[in-house]
Amino acid sequence: MSKKIIGISVPKEPQLEVRTTIIKKAWEGYDASKQIKSIEDISAMVSTNRVFKVTFDDGDIVIAKLSYFGKYEYFKEDHRIIHSLSNNLLYPFENLLSKSLLKNNRVYTYRYKQDKTDAWVVFYNPTRIFERMPRRLDEHHIRKLGQQIGKFHKACARAKNVLPKSSKTLRTDIYALQQQLEINEKQFGTAMQADFLKYHCDLFLKNRSKYNVQSFEIIPVFIDWNIGNFSVYPNLELYSRWDYDWFRMSYRILDFYFLSRVVSDAGDKTVFSYLIDPMMEDRFIIFLEEYHKIYPLTANEIRFLKEVYRFFILNYVIRNGKYFFAPQYAKKLQAEAYEIYLPSVDRDFNPEKIIEALKLS
Repeated sequence: MSKKIIGISVPKEPQLEVRTTIIKKAWEGYDASKQIKSIEDISAMVSTNRVFKVTFDDGDIVIAKLSYFGKYEYFKEDHRIIHSLSNNLLYPFENLLSKSLLKNNRVYTYRYKQDKTDAWVVFYNPTRIFERMPRRLDEHHIRKLGQQIGKFHKACARAKNVLPKSSKTLRTDIYALQQQLEINEKQFGTAMQADFLKYHCDLFLKNRSKYNVQSFEIIPVFIDWNIGNFSVYPNLELYSRWDYDWFRMSYRILDFYFLSRVVSDAGDKTVFSYLIDPMMEDRFIIFLEEYHKIYPLTANEIRFLKEVYRFFILNYVIRNGKYFFAPQYAKKLQAEAYEIYLPSVDRDFNPEKIIEALKLS
């Protein structure tokens, strides 16, 4: 049964035939004169979001993303910001991001509300993919990726002043989790687990002030830099980037945890966990050294990395995990969050090692 939790829609997942109907209705609202021939689900099946390849009678193809998690207003807001960013990024990143389809000069989004189903759709032009980086990177890959992300972040920072405003912040997301804990802490497990979450929420907010995050630049960040979410030219420069599930306007260091996983010694794995360990590897320091040459970091940004990780676990794994991740992943990740991830934040991350390597004061 559909319900609401502090502004987060948590409806039952639409069945396959309903999902197909939603895509068809969304397209009719965009251009009813163009007939759909087939709709193929090409989702990775990690999240509850669905991605479809839509083929038309004339052979044209578009990609449809269907989501029923979160708030439609945030979905619409994020895609308008991403579209604006894609049009305002300059060379060599002017074609990096997938283009959303427009109607009347605005990103076209469609909302389907019927009975207990509340879902929304956006259409993209298909993303061109060049080469994938290897599942485990060599040192030259790591150095090149550090340089490229530094250049990309710099390009995003240059565009930030012309982008639409965003209403999401890290603080409001943590406040929402605190509210949910106050209203019904049992949804998060035992009383001890709820108290554990309250402690980590309080610590995040305290350290947010301690590290003077008001001085950090706010830029567009994509957060989920899995190796399967971007492609590169043969010379390892960024070619294309897709999958915008966790996009937001925030601090550039929100991208770093997933990038540490990309460059980690373990490499890309089919069965994944969200351990803090990759941010302590020498391989991540190599990445940061190259990034720092392009787009210098501050000591407080490095110190705040553990709070970025804490926020990721609290917001994306605990607060939203069972609504965003497919059930088999959500259960595993949330159990590990209590047992492994959150206990490791203050125990296993030492920012001074990175600060010393980058020669920051």
